[in-house]
Amino acid sequence: MAWPSNSPEAVSNEQWDDWQRRFADSDAEAGFEVTRDFVPFNQMNDMFTRAFWDPLVRTDDTDAFFASYRMEAAPRRAGGFSQKDFALRNAAWAISDIISDRSTAAGLREGFQGAIANDTPVAPMRADLGNPADETAEIKALARMFGADLVGITEIDERWHYTHRPDVRDMTPVANELPDGITHVIVMGHAMDFDLVETYPSALAGASTGLEYSHEAAISIQLAAYIRNLGNQAVASMNDTALVIPYAIKAGLGEYGRNQMVLTPEFGPRVRFSKIFTDLPLRADSPRKLGMATYCNECTVCADACPPKALPFDAAKVGSDSVSTVKGVKKWSADCEKCFGYWAKIKTDCAICMRVCPFNRRGGKTDEFWRCLALEHGARGRAMARKWHARKGMRARLKPSEWWARLKEGRNL
Repeated sequence: MAWPSNSPEAVSNEQWDDWQRRFADSDAEAGFEVTRDFVPFNQMNDMFTRAFWDPLVRTDDTDAFFASYRMEAAPRRAGGFSQKDFALRNAAWAISDIISDRSTAAGLREGFQGAIANDTPVAPMRADLGNPADETAEIKALARMFGADLVGITEIDERWHYTHRPDVRDMTPVANELPDGITHVIVMGHAMDFDLVETYPSALAGASTGLEYSHEAAISIQLAAYIRNLGNQAVASMNDTALVIPYAIKAGLGEYGRNQMVLTPEFGPRVRFSKIFTDLPLRADSPRKLGMATYCNECTVCADACPPKALPFDAAKVGSDSVSTVKGVKKWSADCEKCFGYWAKIKTDCAICMRVCPFNRRGGKTDEFWRCLALEHGARGRAMARKWHARKGMRARLKPSEWWARLKEGRNL
């Protein structure tokens, strides 16, 4: 099935001027370079959606990739791809799958191709919440209580919202809308299991992804329900509704890396993000210049390790030939078709670029010293950090058999 058009509409001069007035300062703080060619992204063009409607992407391999998450695993003799490995991966996704599948009859795949539906109404009376600073501190504390590892707040920025989402019944584009009056976005980070990530690429490693999607589904639903009980709007969201990377950066949680991920000071790229759109009166955080993006300018470890060579070696730039890349933003852009093609081939997600990233570290004094060297001592420190990582910091992939052995011994629980 071919969708008839994927050409985004040009932005009017009036809209562009309004965006410049509202976001120019915070863009500069975040290191964003958004050009006049910018157009908001249509979710019909993301790789996962294209795999259902675009004959240039959809293949027997992509169909088998999605089927492998539903009792049609593709076990093989390679380490990390046994039936047990696929079983653990799919079990890790179970809670997320329950949420995402419950509204497919209405055309929504909640959390991925449509926001998570409200399970509770907005209370008719609003609670007295005091001042925005106090309420922000309380919301962050509650997000962590529910299980979020990172929390940041930023103002609504419709530039990063999808113009359309797919109706999953027939994969046609429909309007992507939020309730009126939304003012802020609560962005939550969910750290992935270090040891599981060390086994990428493998079906076993995919459990680290599924675990956090299941965790973030529960956490975002719970925090949104709390906010609605206060009498405020709250829309829980995962990969749906808007691009989360710009929001995470604007909320001060990290910087954009060559591997197309948000690099956080706490966990490097080993983080999944969820978000809640709300009219709750909150105080926005500021973006942070951490030095990680500067390090990425001089580092190609992730690109060197990418099996399909989908990651860029050159400097960040505006534009890409792929319709799956947002237009008019200066950034590193992957070859999305090559990347997803490799995922489909191995029947699971590949995050080698996450595993090998120098900022993906377990913690401890040695790791903290390396981060200090890489981020706080200028060009000379970065050069020393790169050399150190090349000689002593590059870890070999953890064998999945070793992961299972550690599990039995209780060493990675």
